[in-house]
Parts: sequence; structure tokens; C-alpha cells
Amino acid sequence: MTRMKKPEILAPAGNMTCLQAALDAGADAVYLGLDAFNMRARAAANFTRDELPEAARRCRTRGVRLYLTLNSIIFEGEMPAAKELLEFARPHIDAAIVSDWGVIALCRKLGIPFHVSTQMSCSNSDAARFLKSQGASRIVLARECTLDEVAGIVRDSGVEIETFVHGAQCVAESGRCLLSHDAYGCSANRGECHQPCRRRFLITAVDRFTDRNGNPLHDADAAFEVTPHTVLSAKDLCSLPFIDKLAAAGIASFKIEGRARTPEYVATVVRAYRTAVDAVADGAYTPALANRLVSETKKVFHRDFATGLFYGRPGANQFTDKEDSAATTVKRHVGIVIDYFLKAKIAQVKIQDHPIRVGDTLQIQGQTTGVREFKVSSLRHDDEIPAVAERGTWVTFPAPRCRVGDKVFFIESIL
Repeated sequence: MTRMKKPEILAPAGNMTCLQAALDAGADAVYLGLDAFNMRARAAANFTRDELPEAARRCRTRGVRLYLTLNSIIFEGEMPAAKELLEFARPHIDAAIVSDWGVIALCRKLGIPFHVSTQMSCSNSDAARFLKSQGASRIVLARECTLDEVAGIVRDSGVEIETFVHGAQCVAESGRCLLSHDAYGCSANRGECHQPCRRRFLITAVDRFTDRNGNPLHDADAAFEVTPHTVLSAKDLCSLPFIDKLAAAGIASFKIEGRARTPEYVATVVRAYRTAVDAVADGAYTPALANRLVSETKKVFHRDFATGLFYGRPGANQFTDKEDSAATTVKRHVGIVIDYFLKAKIAQVKIQDHPIRVGDTLQIQGQTTGVREFKVSSLRHDDEIPAVAERGTWVTFPAPRCRVGDKVFFIESIL
């Protein structure tokens, strides 16, 4: 029996801690942005040019591929800057994720492999074959494609296909939204989205009829808060319940959204999909395992989960009525690591905020450490054994490898 070729698990990285978390959790590839021309330009979710060589080194040490997002609208006069950025990145990346034909021409000229971004809205096999003829080595399909359509494009296009499997979904077609630009002059297509779709809305009365003096004929001051409030806020995608069907469709890469999300989100979600893909390949994926993995991903930031558009075009069930995260845990800042005793595997931590006790679940996060989660098994302060480590003190306890300056968080269940 021929074993299934495992789809690539493609993880987001908004900073070095997220990248390390993705590597440790089992990602096959990581995508990131630099200082311009990507869809997270507004968020603090990009690497500096000084950081890119180190990011590439860490990926190559693990045999993990690194992709650069360069997929925003490029205006007249900006192509020289885009060319300079690509030339800088070329030695460090395995491919660029692009959506502009001028940038595609640059990639071809510079010999940089390129993946066509979902921003290009490729949604049929004819378009995919044409993009392949122009040099695309992979296509990230439009998010509007159903599972049957994805399988057909995989079968008929002859090019690698990538789809999103987890994370935020945009209310607009393939993310090409104009709401933020119209409301604030900040274009989502330039990575500047202010996300007005995630907010509450009011219906206000407008009186179009006036008397001869121009006064309204009716009371036009009425305003009603829309319920549910977030009528334009799409649910998050979670493909874990049907990840085996996505794998069977022949999708080459499973993309996790979230370059603006936290390191614990990256670690938790990547680990869940790593477990799922490995289990599918081994013929061991079960509904019980799927449910357990979904519960794991619910611990970190998410909106209500849905199946995206894999099983049909948008409907009323695609929108969440919650404004905030539905995470089942929350992290609270404890303090920082001030020393680590390597042989004893003991961390010394300065308690700056939330106190800790034996049995608490902690996370340590850092640019080299990534994300490490564990339970406190004991506490010491010199020769004392405190029942609680209070704010303003320091304490030592057994911990996974971490570094001076790493941040320590208390993980609280809010079920």
C-alpha cells in the first residue's frame, strides 16, 4: 500500500519567539514578512532585515523551509524598492509569496521561486495552469474554493496547491477588503487593515423627507445596536475535524494563519496539526483524536470555529456573535528569568506581577527558548520552601531550558 505524502505544515512567524515555537512544534515551513509590501505591514508582526539571516539559519538547521511574504498591492514607482528587498532576501529564503505581476516578473528575473498568494484569487484549474506556465511553483488558492473544487484543481492543474487550514477568515473575497480604506484611509491590501468588521454596529435612522423649510418631517434620532453585535466578523477556520479529507484531496501545503498572533498560539496550533497530519499518514486519525486536538487549539486565542468555505459558500453560520477571544485559557505575566542553572535544570525567576504556587501551569517564552509549558513541581528561596512566590520576590524551581530575560507567564483556565 502506497503511503500518503504528508502535506507541508506551514506556520506563521511574526517574531523570533514565534519562529522558534513553530520549529519546536514541528512545522515543515515558516512564512514571515520584512519591513514592507506584505499583508501585516501595520501589525508589529514583521522581522527586521538584521534578523532574517538568523531566522534562515535556524530554519536550515532544522531542515525547515522559509518563505517571504511580499503580497501587497505595489504602486507605480515602488518596484525598485521591491526589487531591492527581494535581492536582499534571496540568499535567505526558499520562495517568495507574491500577488503582483510586476513582482512575479522580478522573481523570474532574479531566479527566486515564487508562490502565488491567495490575494490573486486563483479559484479554477485553468487559472492555475496559466500561473504555472508563468513560473509559479505553488498556488495558494482563493479561500472561497470548496473542498470538491480544491480536489479538482489539484487533480487538473499539475501544480502544487496550498490552502489555509486554520485561523482568521476575512469577510471579503480572498481578503481583498475595502472597509478599512473607506473608513480610515488605511488599505487592507497594503497590510494596514484596522479591522472595522470585528466591531459593534449601530443602525441609525436617516430622514430623507423635509418640510419647505428643510426641517426633517420625522424624528431621525433613533439608533439601534445590532444584535448579534459583530455582524461582519467571520468565524475562525478550524480544519482539524476533516483534516483527513484535505490530505486525501492532495493539497501540498496546509497553511496556518496568524503572523500577528502570539507565540503560544503558534506553538499550540502547529503542534495540533503536526499530530493530526502524522496520524492521518499512519492511518490512525480518529474523531476522538480530532476532538482532543480541537480542544487544545481552543486554549489559545480564537473566535468561534467554523469550516470556512470548504463545505459551501458564505451563509449566516459563518459569522461570530462574539467580539473577544473564545480561548479557554488566559496567560498572566509573572516575571522574568534572571538565571538558569543548566546542570540542575533550575530557573531563577523574579516575580514582578502574578504570584505562583506549586502545581501552577507556567509558560516561559523567549527568542531562543520559543515556548515552554510545564507545571511547577517545587519552589525554593535560598533555604526556604515558600507556599507561594509573591510579587517583589525571587524564587527557583525546576524548568525546561530557558535563558536570562525570558518572560514567564501563569496559564489560567477560564472554563
